[in-house]
Amino acid sequence: MRALRRAFTAALIVTTVAAASGVANAGERGPRFAADPTTLVDTSIGNNGDGTTFPGAAAPFGMVQLSPDTQLNKYASYDYAQNSILGFSHTHLSGVGCQTMGNIRFMPTTGAVTSSDPAKYAAKFSHANETRAPGYYGVTFDNGIEAELSATQRTGQHRYTFPAGSGEENVLVEAGESNGSTYAGDIEVVGDDTVEGWVQGGNFCGETGKERYRIYFSATFDRAFSKFGTWTDNTLTADRRTASRGSKRAGAWLTFDSAKGKQVGASVGVSYTSVDGARLNRRAEQPKSFDRARGAAHDAWKDELNRMRVAGGSTADQRTYYSALYHSLLHPSIGSDVDNRYRGFDDKVHRADAPYYQMFSLWDTYRSQNQLVALLHPDKAADMAKSVLRIYQDGGWLPRWGLGGGETNVMSGDPVTPWVVDLYNRGLLDDRTARGLFDALWKNANEVPADQSLFRGRDGNPTYVKNGWIGYQNLPGYTFGDSRQAGSATLEYALGDCALSTMADGLGHPDKAATLAARCDNFTHLWDSGVTSQGFTGFPVTKNADGTVAGNPDPTQSGAFHEGTAWQYQWLGQQDPETLYGLMGGKAAAEQRLDKFFDMPTVLTDPAKAASDSWVTGAYDYHNNFAFNPNNEPDFHAPWMYTWTGAPWKTSAVLRAMRTLFTDDAYGMPGNDDLGATSSLLVFAMAGVFEAQPGSATYVVTAPMFEKVEIRPEHGRRIGIEAPGADASKLQYVSSVRTHKGELRQSWLSHEDLLRSGTVKVRLADRPTSWGVDAAPPAVAAR
Repeated sequence: MRALRRAFTAALIVTTVAAASGVANAGERGPRFAADPTTLVDTSIGNNGDGTTFPGAAAPFGMVQLSPDTQLNKYASYDYAQNSILGFSHTHLSGVGCQTMGNIRFMPTTGAVTSSDPAKYAAKFSHANETRAPGYYGVTFDNGIEAELSATQRTGQHRYTFPAGSGEENVLVEAGESNGSTYAGDIEVVGDDTVEGWVQGGNFCGETGKERYRIYFSATFDRAFSKFGTWTDNTLTADRRTASRGSKRAGAWLTFDSAKGKQVGASVGVSYTSVDGARLNRRAEQPKSFDRARGAAHDAWKDELNRMRVAGGSTADQRTYYSALYHSLLHPSIGSDVDNRYRGFDDKVHRADAPYYQMFSLWDTYRSQNQLVALLHPDKAADMAKSVLRIYQDGGWLPRWGLGGGETNVMSGDPVTPWVVDLYNRGLLDDRTARGLFDALWKNANEVPADQSLFRGRDGNPTYVKNGWIGYQNLPGYTFGDSRQAGSATLEYALGDCALSTMADGLGHPDKAATLAARCDNFTHLWDSGVTSQGFTGFPVTKNADGTVAGNPDPTQSGAFHEGTAWQYQWLGQQDPETLYGLMGGKAAAEQRLDKFFDMPTVLTDPAKAASDSWVTGAYDYHNNFAFNPNNEPDFHAPWMYTWTGAPWKTSAVLRAMRTLFTDDAYGMPGNDDLGATSSLLVFAMAGVFEAQPGSATYVVTAPMFEKVEIRPEHGRRIGIEAPGADASKLQYVSSVRTHKGELRQSWLSHEDLLRSGTVKVRLADRPTSWGVDAAPPAVAAR
């Protein structure tokens, strides 16, 4: 795989092919925007053990992700290396690094139904016989059955075409086995064209005994079936209408008379509230035909991709970019029915006054994807914030990683705080929502849930609030937990508290703002000036509650730093870079440390070699390394840390090197996409703006990789970014920037200024420049 990736990278560096399928707008000059950017998306990108994405059909932010399953108990249940399909299930999470979801699986077969075991009815296929596009997936099995899938927000649409002479045509529906642990499931055959039921599950990352959600479905077929039956585990009973899960499976088979046609269609409504809700969703969103559903899904995605369209670059650049933008807009997912009823974290059904969202992978998305959604869909971002407030109101605490109607407590730190503050500082929250969320965040920042069986909250608060750092404890029974990952969680808390201080100030809470601002620099409490590594002195360490060093202080060893090392986490003080760099010996010393981290000499001579040979390469190789890890969230902001050393041009160089790790094939994502977090990082990097300080609502400007970027926020003004001559395959640097206000001498734009900028004109140079050297964004609390 590495050899293939290097070969592709070499081709990328020399490729100057014009982007495909474009037409010029009236009066448009220079490179053209694609007429239909959906043709440049390949949903197979990341369909392997690194990216863990899925290739199936989904609407933007939809409840349904209808996709093929090639294996169970593995990531998104689809692995590009496999050659057989077990069926098509209706729920998936994009890019999660462990098994979950994969509920309600349909599978077309022919002949007599003799087994409920998917290993026995699985069908062989070839990727050459797959068709993938946003909102559509099609495959022809080696046995001649053609399966086509599309989706609305709350329904999955199926069309199966059976080969002539195949005998009985069947659709198998599995409601008791998912991609991971399922705890209960019921199914019922209703009349002669409908099947309904539910599945209860909610495990995450190999857990057992966690029932976080119940998902219901109502499926109607466009033809009456001639025979039917159900199964429990391996016992099949013809003509029986109901079944309940035994130790493993529960399902039904529906047989159609081949003499009455070779095509069978199904519309499947899904709900987290009830079968009635699933039926309501199906009836409300039922398209008049499969082709109408496919067309509507295509149009929805075309609109989404045109919200941030690009022109120029190679075909590979555009395919990689638009595929990343597509993956960025799959989640969070609608969790409410068409009547806005949803199941809360108290396991009760409520009715919201706006669409309710769920699936919040906040540790991942607060660093990149949250900002992209807020930029392109401020209305949806506001509804997502209201959804988080409802989680607090229903369940008593804020989520860290919410799966359906339950909290997983996965990952560490305090990601919900910068996620919310970002929306507040963009002006997207009404006063009632903002004040309700602030109260929840203040509680979260200072207290701990009495019963941590559902919400763990910030379990490091007892020592953190008292001392300014989390005292290390390896608590039994918890894989995740802030006291167990005390080193990195302390840094995450400090970032969150600093961001929250700005919200407190804006809402008129000066005392609380001062308390939180005093925690901005809590990363200094972990700094140990006696630790030396790679020729540099001073690194963060993990401490016990009494202030002594916990464990091995070697900054190349992971220890109590979550999915990383002190070398990688030392940059997580971007809320106050001046203080952070003072610990390192000043800006010049910090720049030298960054140069070592990225292998800057190689970046400037052979960017692809630096990325593939000097940086962390494997999706899960974040332990025991001192180099930049572009594959995991804690390092996402690190390239932009040059902004505060007086060498912002080096950020542009690092991003050109990082670009080579993303390719337009199934192996083209270097790390787990984590509900669009990694894809959003690439989108911003290629566009030339990125928020390096979560919660700040400010964007650092770097060299764009396209000659034109056009941003069209929902209900907002068009924003243009023009960079004549931009080329991702060459090292390029910003030499000047102009906005509607004239020459931009600072290296950043506020969110408000970006929205009002009209056209941002970026002039590029082939050699390093002094642009933005002495005008970096201020510390977060200083705003």
